[in-house]
Order: sequence, then structure tokens, then C-alpha cells
Amino acid sequence: MPAGVATLRCPSCGKQNRVPAVASGYPRCGSCRAPLPWLVEASDGDFDAVVGGGRQLVLVDFWAEWCGPCRAVAPAVEQAARELAGRLKVVKVDADASPGLLARFGVRGIPTLVLVRHGEEVDRVVGALPASQLLERVRSHLAAGQEPASP
Repeated sequence: MPAGVATLRCPSCGKQNRVPAVASGYPRCGSCRAPLPWLVEASDGDFDAVVGGGRQLVLVDFWAEWCGPCRAVAPAVEQAARELAGRLKVVKVDADASPGLLARFGVRGIPTLVLVRHGEEVDRVVGALPASQLLERVRSHLAAGQEPASP
């Protein structure tokens, strides 16, 4: 999926939608216009294009397949993408496949969750975090940035 297109089912109406990794604004269902969760992957080669430098808040999840705590936090990350659809973009980065990004962000342990706005890190969590705490942190940054949903 890096810099490509993901296909997902709209949580509101059930229709399949193509969701690009790189786009302006936020994805909406082509049928019912409901905001869609924006959960994509990125790597060393396409990270800057996928994350972008815009106003949108981006949650970057540095993870690995073999990492138990990464698997434990994955449902919370996916819940954030669903509950904050139209306000948050979630980008998953496979730590094993993207050593350049680990060095760039100073990631020493996984899972590491980094919130990025305007291309700059605004918050970081190392280790597994319950969904309620993750959502609270993300919401506080959304409120601070007055992030409007796109039409």
C-alpha cells in the first residue's frame, strides 16, 4: 500500500472505497459521504509524501510483526483511526523495513507512536498505551490545533 491505494469498507454504509495514501483533505465515502478512517502504510522512500507537511494531525505508528506490544497497541491505533475519521491520519511504519525513519525519529524501542503536524513532531508515546489514553492524547492535540473536518 505505500504511496498507493487501500480499499476499505465504509463503516456507515458498507460500500467499498479506494483510499489513497497521499491526498489533500480527508477521505470520504463515495456513496454516503461519511468520513473514512485513514489508515495507511509508509516507508523510508515515501514517508514524506504520505505524511505531508500540512495542518492535518498524523499519528505515526512504528511497529514490527514480531513485536508483542506492537500487536497489543494495534487495536487502539485502529480505533483512533475509526473514531477520529475525518480529523486524523494514521500511518503505520514497519520498523524492520524502514531503518532510515527509525534513525530520523530517534526510535529506540517499539511500539513508538509519534504525532506529527506541519511535518514536525508534537508528541510521542513509547510502549503500549490503552485505547482510552491514546484517544485522549490525540484529541487534546486536535483541540489545540482546531483541526476542522474537510467538506
